[in-house]
Amino acid sequence: MSEIKHPQERTLIAVKPDGVQRRLVGQIMQRFEQRGFKLVGMKMLQVSEELLSQHYQELRRKPFYPSLLHYMTSGPIVVMVWEGHNVVRTSRIMVGDTNPAEAQAGTVRGDFSIHISRNVVHASDSVEGAQREIQLWFHRKELMDWDFALGGCVGTILYSWLCS
Repeated sequence: MSEIKHPQERTLIAVKPDGVQRRLVGQIMQRFEQRGFKLVGMKMLQVSEELLSQHYQELRRKPFYPSLLHYMTSGPIVVMVWEGHNVVRTSRIMVGDTNPAEAQAGTVRGDFSIHISRNVVHASDSVEGAQREIQLWFHRKELMDWDFALGGCVGTILYSWLCS
């Protein structure tokens, strides 16, 4: 039986200041690991307004933009790059609707968010957006290319296709 090859995408996931302050980083990471995605980059930082203005360039003219900058610079964030088959689309589903009142239970925002302005996590919205955001937040040398240590597989038949 031949193994099916799946194209790998990368996406940017950021735990925002409220998620870090509420100590949700581990639980959020666990959801992506359990889904079978591979963590290839991660760092914790106090983000600058300059970086945020590039990241949120399409929102600069919105009335809520100044409060968004204040919120995102109010504490550290944890920014990660996850890799896997269809990771951008799947991550958006896992994260849930921007408005936690509309986010389904079982999604990150449905389970953890309090208010639309404190929605715990950011997820890239497209493959192109993910590529742009990853280049903004990470230098190439900060991203890891690695294979699963257990002979290229996580140890179960269910996940063996992830390791090909």
